[in-house]
Parts: sequence; C-alpha cells; structure tokens
Amino acid sequence: MELILSILLLFMIAGALYALFAKDLLSALIACGIVGYGLVICFLLLKAPDLAIVQIVVESITLIIMVAVVLDSTREDLKETIVLKEKGVSYINAKYVFNVLTVIVLALFFLFFFNQAIDKLEPLGQHVTRMSSAYIEHAAEKTGSANLVTGVIFDFRGYDTLGEITILFTAVVGVLTILRLKGRK
Repeated sequence: MELILSILLLFMIAGALYALFAKDLLSALIACGIVGYGLVICFLLLKAPDLAIVQIVVESITLIIMVAVVLDSTREDLKETIVLKEKGVSYINAKYVFNVLTVIVLALFFLFFFNQAIDKLEPLGQHVTRMSSAYIEHAAEKTGSANLVTGVIFDFRGYDTLGEITILFTAVVGVLTILRLKGRK
C-alpha cells in the first residue's frame, strides 16, 4: 500500500507543479482535478471513506463550475478543431490528439488505482470494530454522556466533523467568489 500511496503522491505533486506553470487555464484546472481525485484515492487507501466522500463532492462540484467558467470565456485557443486545413491539404491537429490521448491515459491510471483502493476496503456490511469497540467500552465514562451516540459525536468526532464542515464551507465560498467576480465584468 505504501508503494501505491508513494506513486499517487508523486503523481499529485507533478499535477500541482504542472498547474502552477500551465499556460492554459483549462489545463491548469484539469491538473488541479488530478490532485483532488488523487487525494480521494489516497483517502480510500488509508481507509477514511468519510473524507473521501467529502473530497470527491467538493472536487467534482468545484471542477465542474470552474471548467464551465473557463469554457464560457471567449478565448481563441479553446476553439481548436481536429483537422487543420492549410493550402487545401488537411492535417490532423497533433495537439488535439495528444490532449485526448493524455486524458484517456490519466483516466485509466486513476481507474486502476481507484480499483486498487476499493479492493483494500472491507466488504460492505462486514463489522470492523477497530475503533468502535474502544468507543463502546469507554465512551460513557470518558464523556459523561448517557447517550453513547451523542458522546461519541460531540467528544470524539467533533474535530473531524468541524474539519469536514470547514472544507465544504471554504469550497462554497471560493466558488461563489469566482462566480460573483465573473458576474461583475
């Protein structure tokens, strides 16, 4: 598992560096998406499906809105065609073909690692008491709560829930800020 995580982290770092130095906004957004979806696979490998769900929702919504904003712009380089015509002779646009092949390779790469991450999870419905047994045995005395669920949520899982809410709130504010800036122009 460490090898898969190391490969994914290197791939995510490469995507982040490409996003920093990309000349095209759409390519930078796709590279940011690579980083985000790679993080989803890392969360699944580390057996944190709750964080993976939050990350995939935030990443998908943000990426869709950002790509829609970029495609709505009037940039000329986004209007590429598959076939170029020069002096009556048709040529295949190599840049377009390269971009399509790159997307297909990246999708297959992520699907492979996503499949590896899913195989590492326990089957649905199988009870794993790695952490829950500690909660059940000691929650009443540590929290002082008569209700076990309330004690676990507010005392043990409070920071986790606060972190997830912070991630969602930050993503929503970022998207609304970008959409509001676009509306003012």
